[in-house]
Amino acid sequence: MLIGPQAPLALERGLRGTHMENVYDFYKPDGSTEYPMVDGQFSIQCYIRALDQCYKVYRQKIQNQWKQAGVDRTFTLDDLQFMVFHTPFCRMAQKSLARLMFHDFLSASSDAQSSRYKGLEALKGLKLEDTYTNKDVEKALMKASLDAFNKKSKASLYLSTHNGNMYTSSLYGCLASLLSQHSAQDLAGSRIGAYSYGSGLAASFFSFRASQDASPGSPLEQLVSSMADLPTRLAARRRISAEEFTEIMEQREHFYHKVNFSPPGDTSSLFPGTWYLERVDELHRRKYARCPV
Repeated sequence: MLIGPQAPLALERGLRGTHMENVYDFYKPDGSTEYPMVDGQFSIQCYIRALDQCYKVYRQKIQNQWKQAGVDRTFTLDDLQFMVFHTPFCRMAQKSLARLMFHDFLSASSDAQSSRYKGLEALKGLKLEDTYTNKDVEKALMKASLDAFNKKSKASLYLSTHNGNMYTSSLYGCLASLLSQHSAQDLAGSRIGAYSYGSGLAASFFSFRASQDASPGSPLEQLVSSMADLPTRLAARRRISAEEFTEIMEQREHFYHKVNFSPPGDTSSLFPGTWYLERVDELHRRKYARCPV
């Protein structure tokens, strides 16, 4: 990530909402293995609970900014042209957008609840903390928010759909996907909401503003153009058998914590410019090499 002046995507300062808790939802207590301990359903609840808290703080901060500027109104999803999420699986993004609409619904006036949020009337008066495991509430929210999801978030799932969970890079893979699926003109001037989550847990809700300038050669146009080859690069991946994949994973497990070795493998199949592990010495120092560009 490059940070500098004339940014095509500018972080909106003063608007970050952050939430942290000490929870055991996805963690690595056993140093002899790289695989985590996962409490799946609990982790999903933690994710949504943190989203609730982060969105509350973000909304309050942006409304405070607006009030100082003489604007007195409530922030809603309508003020986000696009929304990207940390995405362990694609349906999680859809559930999360639905959750944001639930916040908007609960804070709306009775008239707005009836006119703008069709199908959610039965959810009036519910408390957020009473709905984390309620599948009927989740289904109603996902149905009501489907159009918003298709407009704001669906395009951001391109990489996640093809690659699965990218863990730490997940949110920024979604941002790259969004940029690859829209033109600079589509993005110009838009506000892009972003929700980042890490188990344990720490989470933040923040937003970017895309530059108004989408002219040829502008920073925004250059950024969008740099993402245009994502479909081509995905199509260029090499298909391997389940047996070969299993063998690769077993090699990885075998060499975990090993020293003074060079991992086996054919680097000729890697993309040009790929960095790979060349050697681990007797002091656990790792040396990397790069495929020719």
